[in-house]
Amino acid sequence: MPTVPDDEPVRYERQGPVATVTMNRPDYRNAQNSAMTYALDRAFYRAADDDEVKVVVLAGAGKHFSAGHDIGTPERDAHLPFDRKAGLWWDHSDKAGAESRFARESEVYLGMCRRWRELPKPVIASVQGACVAGGLMLAWICDLIVASEDAFFADPVVRMGIPGVEYFAHPWVMPPRIAKEFLYTGDRMPARRAYEIGMVNRVVPREELSACTRELATRVAEMPRMGLALTKRAVNQAEDLQGLHTGLDSVFGLHHLAHAHNAETARDSLGGMDIRGMKEASS
Repeated sequence: MPTVPDDEPVRYERQGPVATVTMNRPDYRNAQNSAMTYALDRAFYRAADDDEVKVVVLAGAGKHFSAGHDIGTPERDAHLPFDRKAGLWWDHSDKAGAESRFARESEVYLGMCRRWRELPKPVIASVQGACVAGGLMLAWICDLIVASEDAFFADPVVRMGIPGVEYFAHPWVMPPRIAKEFLYTGDRMPARRAYEIGMVNRVVPREELSACTRELATRVAEMPRMGLALTKRAVNQAEDLQGLHTGLDSVFGLHHLAHAHNAETARDSLGGMDIRGMKEASS
């Protein structure tokens, strides 16, 4: 099966009924720039269109699953235009202020995550190392999560004065009081704790992560395709009836209120925090 070249931001490979989509910016801990986001979208569509694919695995190359949104690598491209896929908001690149940020994040963060969550085939996240902020969003849109023992989860963006990442699924993937502690402290949640609260399905040794994820994916792939698609929709609809869909919209507005507040009162819309500042505050 042809694969995407190693220098692309996302690799794609199919073995039997399992397609593996791999984020491929290991030098930057798979920080998500727009190029990676749109490459992920193309890969998910490729898996959806392939009748041979029954299950999709989402993985990250290197030591970490994903350190989140790209807020400072040399390939940061938030200012560039891309062909919009997830909604009808206009191009952000020639706009200013909240109009620019709201349009872009409606597309590349909230919009993309929503459409990937609705992919009518099971998606399994294979998580090692850091799964932070925007990395959480990618793991949370998956139906199942297999984590290595060295994996950890964190959403430290409250340090920016922002109430969590754009795809605010926290109160649905963990109990509300745990979600509050997770956000209030910004502390790392180890894989074992994530398993205890039901956010992760399995925790395995790091050297067994790929094999265990594939074993689970192969087992799921034994089910009929239509049965899997309808079951996924049934559970997603139940989550939406519990308020997930409207909750995401509500908190997305608060998220952008925080950006606007920062822009008026701090150095920039991120509250003056950069990669180094976030690392130092979280260490």
